[in-house]
Amino acid sequence: MERARHLLIVDDDPEIRDMLYDFMVKSGFRVSTAGDGREMAKVLAQWPVDLIILDLMLPGEDGTSLCRSLRAKSATPVIMLTAMGGEVDRIVGLEVGADDYIMKPFSPRELLARIRAILRRCGSVEPPKERPRVLGFAGWSLDQGRRELRTPDNVVVHLSHGEYALLSTLLGRAQQVVERTELLEKHRGDTSIPFDRSIDIQVSRLRRKLEEGPSGQALIKTVRGIGYQFTATVADLGESGAAVARHAG
Repeated sequence: MERARHLLIVDDDPEIRDMLYDFMVKSGFRVSTAGDGREMAKVLAQWPVDLIILDLMLPGEDGTSLCRSLRAKSATPVIMLTAMGGEVDRIVGLEVGADDYIMKPFSPRELLARIRAILRRCGSVEPPKERPRVLGFAGWSLDQGRRELRTPDNVVVHLSHGEYALLSTLLGRAQQVVERTELLEKHRGDTSIPFDRSIDIQVSRLRRKLEEGPSGQALIKTVRGIGYQFTATVADLGESGAAVARHAG
């Protein structure tokens, strides 16, 4: 029997916590709750969590800071909750690594649909069943079995699920221009963030992580008015580590 997915709800409003706890348990999830960042850290230290629902306005350390800290060490998906609906707030949430964003008041059914879309998307980018692949480019490597990105200095760079999925798509179409609309439809999910800049923010986050490597090389090129192009040659290192040059197109 497949295990129930584990959700962590972090909100300082006990009514919202209790309402979401009851609804998500009835929907088949295992649920933990926390009222602030310290309680959130205790839950994460005790059990693996599949997705975090994180309120932006929390006592002490706020949701933006918590999400940024989480992203430095974990790829666990995050949905931000907030009473502020401005575009700036949505962009800030995405820039610190949130996978989705929903404004209060919200329908629990809408939140459930977004949770399922993200978990479905996270599970959809799988390595080929016959064997895991390791892809190399410009000294970097992406292990699709472990979903692990390493710099040329062999340092692990943590990616969110959205960043990993985006990088996998770009590597699979290396040196080809991938239209922005295609990336938006493929990676935002069925009910995920509807505003148009979401994919640009994901690309920006991924680009910054790649440019922070030792070479500082710009690997993702913006093709104005069309989309994005991964500029480096990608090598299929396979299981043995023997590089086989891969040419797009």
